[in-house]
Amino acid sequence: MTISELRSLASESGSRGARTGAGRPPSNALLPTKKKRTWRSYSVYAGLVLIFAYCLAPFYWMIVSSLRRTADIFDNTLLPAPFSLENYVKVFDGSTMFGQALLNSLIVAGTTTVFALVLGVFAAYAISRLNFRFKSVILGVIIATSMFPGISVVVPMLRFFTDLGWINTYQAMIIPNLSFAIPLAVWNLTTFMKQLPFDLEEAAMIDGCTKWQAFRKVLLPLAAPGVFTTAILTFIHSWNEFIIALSMINDPKIQTATVAISKFTGATEFQAPFGEQMAAGVIVTVPLVIMVLIFQRRIVEGLTAGAGK
Repeated sequence: MTISELRSLASESGSRGARTGAGRPPSNALLPTKKKRTWRSYSVYAGLVLIFAYCLAPFYWMIVSSLRRTADIFDNTLLPAPFSLENYVKVFDGSTMFGQALLNSLIVAGTTTVFALVLGVFAAYAISRLNFRFKSVILGVIIATSMFPGISVVVPMLRFFTDLGWINTYQAMIIPNLSFAIPLAVWNLTTFMKQLPFDLEEAAMIDGCTKWQAFRKVLLPLAAPGVFTTAILTFIHSWNEFIIALSMINDPKIQTATVAISKFTGATEFQAPFGEQMAAGVIVTVPLVIMVLIFQRRIVEGLTAGAGK
């Protein structure tokens, strides 16, 4: 083959490639195109911002009001001018016994959470793992008891605790709180434990574990996210409880923080200490907010565990 023939062959192949590639789309056309935001997407974001602002506006105003001086408490500025810690100093000056009230709230909420978890874990295990008649009915009755308003149990328990001499005691607050905390714990833990496979316990018992050992060493560690979530929800409910503590306690040394805030008095009989109440509200609320922010991942894991398969 001569050199001229080779050149003609190369030119023909190049022209065929050009004709073949002429119909192909450019490489940029294969890249994914960015979707333009529509008015619907912007409306969703606007709605979320409005809900966020609506939920946090009272808390923001409480913080701002707590940082105002008593003379400036009725100002409408978005920021306190000047900043003052006067209200926080008054809250802990000793006359309100607010420090003791915080300790009482911690004792009541902590004890309620521990008892609710212990009883709730065993009850949830029995409901989720054992087969017996009327299981669904029993579970429905348990959750229905938590729907009664708190005032419905105050009057009978007030008479009962008066006869027992339990007024102005911690158990007068803990036991009524358990009537609402235990159903919540049983419902949450039962839903969670139903999603745990039975094969794990059977495998543990085949390897030599007893029923109790399989529950303690296998099932309980797997149920930790649900137990943790239930503990936080129960603690928050008991920490914020008001009507029972107000009805059962008259002694300032035993009252909880929520009751102590409602009984703050001003310098005169008809003066309402709004600044001190705002500061105390911030002190009561901030620990719960910090706890939820720190453990929010665990809370979400516990609430969504078993939702997907």
